[in-house]
Amino acid sequence: MLKTFTLETDRNGLYDITPLAEAALDESGARAGLVLVSVPHSTAAITVVSPWDPLGLEDVQDELSRLIPTRVDFKHQYDTPQDAAGHIKASIVGHSRMFYLEDGKLGLGHSQKIFFWEFDGPRKRTVHVKVLTQ
Repeated sequence: MLKTFTLETDRNGLYDITPLAEAALDESGARAGLVLVSVPHSTAAITVVSPWDPLGLEDVQDELSRLIPTRVDFKHQYDTPQDAAGHIKASIVGHSRMFYLEDGKLGLGHSQKIFFWEFDGPRKRTVHVKVLTQ
């Protein structure tokens, strides 16, 4: 089963989309298998982070921005420097994540959540959740 969600981002940064994956999982009724969370965008990504300390989310954002700053000397200048940096960040972080499904629950640790990572917002975005059953 494939479920598609629309997400309106109001800024660059991390958005907790764990509830979207859980909603798709609940709708599927699946008890075991795999869950793929994916975005069809070249300036956004999917990652797993612990949300319990909000400053930790800022650390993750800050460090990726330190490693790949928005700058004007990228060769890619089709859109904006932020867009060019977004392409690089998304390619490094990745556009999808796969999770196991056991007893109807996502294979996440107690301090893990699934995040959509916006690198070129604000934008209207799409998130796909594919539930693959055994």
